Amino acid sequence: MIGAIIGDIVGSRFEYIPHKSKEFDLFAKDCRFTDDSVLTLAVAKAILETDRIRTREVCGCGNDDAYYAMLEILAVRQFVALGKAYPNSDYGLRFTHWLQSDDHLPYNSYGNGAAMRVSPAGFAAKSEKEAIYLARAATKVTHNHPEGLKGAEAVALAIFLARTGASKEQIRERMVAGYYELDFSIDQIRADYRFDESCQNTVPQALVAFLESESFEDAIRTAVSLGGDSDTLTAICGSIAEAFYGVPKDLELEALGYLDTRLRGIYDSWQERYGNEPLDASAVSCQCST
Repeated sequence: MIGAIIGDIVGSRFEYIPHKSKEFDLFAKDCRFTDDSVLTLAVAKAILETDRIRTREVCGCGNDDAYYAMLEILAVRQFVALGKAYPNSDYGLRFTHWLQSDDHLPYNSYGNGAAMRVSPAGFAAKSEKEAIYLARAATKVTHNHPEGLKGAEAVALAIFLARTGASKEQIRERMVAGYYELDFSIDQIRADYRFDESCQNTVPQALVAFLESESFEDAIRTAVSLGGDSDTLTAICGSIAEAFYGVPKDLELEALGYLDTRLRGIYDSWQERYGNEPLDASAVSCQCST
């Protein structure tokens, strides 16, 4: 999930000042982590805590309702805990209201927050089905609109596919078949693309920025060059690019320097548990009857 954190930090200074070029310093004094990093780490923490309480089936078939129910409970708990611990992280208005509410019920959102925080689901999954189930569980507690769930599922699945050796063309085909038309190029839309907080007008653009990229860094630069909701768009693109390319160590260390002890602790625990090693999908076989 370091790709999402890097994307968030790099894109943070351009969120309201669009930079329609790939030429810029990746890290600068006015860069910072925002809600994208905080809530991504909240999802990671929720998965870690759920794993501690209940182990998923090793086959990755996704047939464990109790696990996903527990993940939903702990996702809410971590969103509230970290959201309140970092109140000045530029949360969306509706999430802020949710955070301050007493009941913490889902609010039918299709905002791009569903997609920017979901990368741990893609990295923790052992199958395509499990990537989708993890994404749904971590998303539906707030963003239960069909477009919100769609955006989260698409990103988690793209990450899983990239982790398991899928080519860009294969990833594109799966995204088009199940989620979004990707019938544009970044150059075609850059001039007119504007700030948009919806999944349906952020996730496709982030996917194409990744698909057109030549490296992890190029993916980050391409996403920033679109303008718009730069930190979120680049966090989404960065999470998929991480799964496909890996992340240069110097960029990882630079980004981690922006996190405080609490957030860095979650990241280190995640790395110890999952480590983001490539997964051989052919080695995953389901022994369940369903």
